[in-house]
Amino acid sequence: MTAALLPAWRGVRRLLAVRLDNLGDVLMTTPALAAVRQALPHAHVTLLASPAGAALQPHLPDVDEVAVFEAPWVQSACTAEQAGPATAALAARLAAGRFDAAIVFTVCTQSALPMATVLLLAGIPLRLAHCRENPYHLLSDWVRDRDTPGDGLRHEVQRQLDLVAAVGMAPPSAGWRGRPAAALRFVPQPGDGERLAARLRRAGVDPGAPYFVVHPGASAASRRYPAARFAQAAQAVAEAGGGHAIVVGGAGEADLVEAARPAAAPSTALVGGLSLGELAALIGGARVTLCNNSGPAHVAAALGAPVVVLYALTNPQHTPWLAPARVLSHEVPCRHCLRSVCPMGHHACLLGVPAGEVAAAAVQLMGAHPAAARREAGRPACKESR
Repeated sequence: MTAALLPAWRGVRRLLAVRLDNLGDVLMTTPALAAVRQALPHAHVTLLASPAGAALQPHLPDVDEVAVFEAPWVQSACTAEQAGPATAALAARLAAGRFDAAIVFTVCTQSALPMATVLLLAGIPLRLAHCRENPYHLLSDWVRDRDTPGDGLRHEVQRQLDLVAAVGMAPPSAGWRGRPAAALRFVPQPGDGERLAARLRRAGVDPGAPYFVVHPGASAASRRYPAARFAQAAQAVAEAGGGHAIVVGGAGEADLVEAARPAAAPSTALVGGLSLGELAALIGGARVTLCNNSGPAHVAAALGAPVVVLYALTNPQHTPWLAPARVLSHEVPCRHCLRSVCPMGHHACLLGVPAGEVAAAAVQLMGAHPAAARREAGRPACKESR
């Protein structure tokens, strides 16, 4: 049973939550943010996030404000020349915010100490984080980091829930929009579904007809399943009654999206231009989504929408949490490499998964969850094909 909130934390009225990596990492932190809100219902909570994570601002129910920072100690656009001035400016900015407490959320391969130093310089008295080595005075509340990449490693969601539990913040107790209490949290915004429907109509797609989504991109090359195999899987899903294939990607992914379209089945490419809310509405209304271990997988998990994830075995912490999901990979001895580019050059953990297996997983999920999350995303149920 979780202990009561520690006395020093009971008076917190302004809290800074720090999560400086990707959008999916912020989503996997939302159950812990819900625990913070439950423990401190009257506190003003500010999330300090990367530009990618900050895109979630209108969809986060337990955050009052989002501030943006490109940290030089994580992968970002911050250059070596900018690092010193940017960090000094952040310390001054946080000092002006007069925060009572800060919680630094990190994966087990990141150090919380650079951010802890900034928090100390900003005069924030309570500072909570995981840390592998003794931080001494950099943290007021130190949780020893015992996670190492490998089998049995805690899921990222559980890791962050355990962090806030260390100061007495219990896991969320109430169910979330018809989902488990500890589910990821994403709030669709009014108009997201309508804007998506208008975009689909402009692309010649009936937004009320059944469809499935293919998202072939990922920020790291080591986590990308071949686009041609996505195309083969999409062809098979369409032939099995999945409906229209909608292949999506960012503004710079036109070639990737085109390569992932099925050869003969009806399909539509959406490249760039979708807001995060519109992408969520698209995923929430789909019969199934096929993607890599990337942000859309966690958006699907947050909506309770069925998703097939081609999961490179670089890090075991980030599978879809409490979601109708199939996670596909091929066992390799070099698993848990934590690399953005396959160090062996063979991509066997993904290339060992045939397209037919991807399609079979998608068809199975479609049968088990025919209308999952459509009401969640604020869209009408698609008409089933006869």
